[in-house]
Amino acid sequence: MAYQVLARKWRPQRFDDVVGQQAVTRTLRNAIASGRIAQAFVFAGSRGCGKTTTARILARALNCDKGPIAEPCGECDACIEIAQGRDIDVLEIDAASHTGIDNIREVVITGLSFAPARDRYKVFIIDEVHQLSSASFNALLKSIEEPPAHVVFMMATTELHKIPDTILSRSQVFEFRTIPTKAIAQQLRRIADAETLDVSEAALALIARAAEGSMRDAQSAFDQVLSFAGATVTADDVASVLGLVGRDLLFDILRAVADEDASAAFALAGGAVEAGYDLRILCRELAGLGQPRYLEEAVQSYRAALRVYSQAAWPAEWASVQYGLGLAYTRAPVKIRPLTAPMVMSTF
Repeated sequence: MAYQVLARKWRPQRFDDVVGQQAVTRTLRNAIASGRIAQAFVFAGSRGCGKTTTARILARALNCDKGPIAEPCGECDACIEIAQGRDIDVLEIDAASHTGIDNIREVVITGLSFAPARDRYKVFIIDEVHQLSSASFNALLKSIEEPPAHVVFMMATTELHKIPDTILSRSQVFEFRTIPTKAIAQQLRRIADAETLDVSEAALALIARAAEGSMRDAQSAFDQVLSFAGATVTADDVASVLGLVGRDLLFDILRAVADEDASAAFALAGGAVEAGYDLRILCRELAGLGQPRYLEEAVQSYRAALRVYSQAAWPAEWASVQYGLGLAYTRAPVKIRPLTAPMVMSTF
């Protein structure tokens, strides 16, 4: 049997298997259980976060022989064929290669009037739907708003802002989050254990961090590292294959900068160049690692300034400073204590 990459082999088959999207999967499970199934869904989010996978699971849940049911059996013909992408009543359309109105009329609109050949619902899964032309979107409007009772539309996109509001208003929109690094590392650990691989925690953490919230990217990178290192993987193997920078080097550079030790900082930077590291990746990793510290310092300075000006008139330029640091406060990756001193804002 031909080798199957990890991203396909470990593709979730149930809602519970989808990592990091509990709000979406819980809503869909409850909708199926209560019979509140919409005629159109839009799944939006970054790459590799589970949009098309969730659409397939939803299609299985609707067409399972025991369904509609929140937990498809995975054993009936409908469940098996949908999982393999060969169910005649579940059409997966790549909008990038079907952008024109003629394609939409031929593949989608013409097929609406025909009942499903076997399944309960005829499902249209349109991937990267934002790439459809304006004419194609207009042609879909009436079909999405009032489709036949046996038709369900599921549209996936990485660029929600490019979908017309007229489409969004006729659909239930679910926004998928980027998957936390810790959750990706935990899933990679489950895969490694099931595949009987000897992989260090540091190696998994590096792969998860490099994936930047994408489970598919993490699994593809894991496959690449396994091809290089075999069944035993270390952090050095991951860094070598993916061109990542080790944490020790990053902390050494940050320590040299904090200590204002220019010679050490230049020596470390030179060592990174000689080791063949991509300096863009190095700077990105340094920025991510140092952000909490510098943000904390900025907010502390902001607190001190607030106390100074709490009983005096505020300069006009402080309005923009307060707004910018207020955004930093709300988005801070570290916990920041609220102000204890009173603030006088009436002079703004």
